Amino acid sequence: MIPLRDAFGKYLLEIAEKRDDFFVLDADVAGGTCTHWFRDTHPERFVECGIAEQNMFGVAAGLSTVGIVPVVTTYGVFASMRAIEQARNAIAYPRFNVKIVASHPGIDVGPDGATHQAVEDLAIYRSIPNFVVLSPADEIELKRCVDFMLDYDGPVYMRTGRSPVPNVHSAGYSFVLGAPDVMRRGKRIALFTTGITTHRALPTAEKYDTWLVNVPTLKPVNGNEFAEILRQVEVAITVEDHNVFNGLGSMIADVIAEYGMGVKLIKLGINDLFGKSGDPLELAELYGIDPNSIEKAVRECVGE
Repeated sequence: MIPLRDAFGKYLLEIAEKRDDFFVLDADVAGGTCTHWFRDTHPERFVECGIAEQNMFGVAAGLSTVGIVPVVTTYGVFASMRAIEQARNAIAYPRFNVKIVASHPGIDVGPDGATHQAVEDLAIYRSIPNFVVLSPADEIELKRCVDFMLDYDGPVYMRTGRSPVPNVHSAGYSFVLGAPDVMRRGKRIALFTTGITTHRALPTAEKYDTWLVNVPTLKPVNGNEFAEILRQVEVAITVEDHNVFNGLGSMIADVIAEYGMGVKLIKLGINDLFGKSGDPLELAELYGIDPNSIEKAVRECVGE
């Protein structure tokens, strides 16, 4: 069990020994994003921008034009709202090679409360042209996503996370951009999950013999592969630590509509509300994205 922000920070140290083409940029939250280890080990490749996210995104855009791969780190709310003009106009519009990694997504932020809980970030970055949007489920997938991100030529937004998560993938897992990650095949019902909700859904998928489809890529999307899964089920349930609008649930709804399938869709997520301050697990229960809520949704579908 390891928080994905910790896994990210430690993996930066590991890959920094193999490649020297990336710099890490921080907005005075290195402890929160777990980039402090990189700062202490590679100070010459660490740029402290202070509490000035808009400027940090501009600095990243500039660095990308001279052959450096900037890895911009901050909290999801600041990346998706405070500096969104710079993300759109200075990074996405010219398609600069900048990577944005957000450490505090969703209500899993916990006691920091609504002001720091990014429940809109996936929707925002999915709507900006040229951005790839990633949300890994565990340490293994995060490492594959980081490898892809640094090799990919273009803007990327990636979530990490604050609460510890178990590894649900094997060491041989391969990340494929835009593809569904089918973790379990089943009958009638498909659970589509992303990020922290994947491991929460696994016990229910095993208990009720449902599909479990992890979705590490929120954009772009291989619609054909998702449609092939949806053709084999009667009900699709999406589970995300994000607003039910314009995140994973809306992504699956788009596929259902585009391919003309009569699949019932149930979206579990933050139901167009602001978050509250509290323990992450208690908040997950309150907003219906904890393991018991996922099981309840499936149980209702099978008539129990």
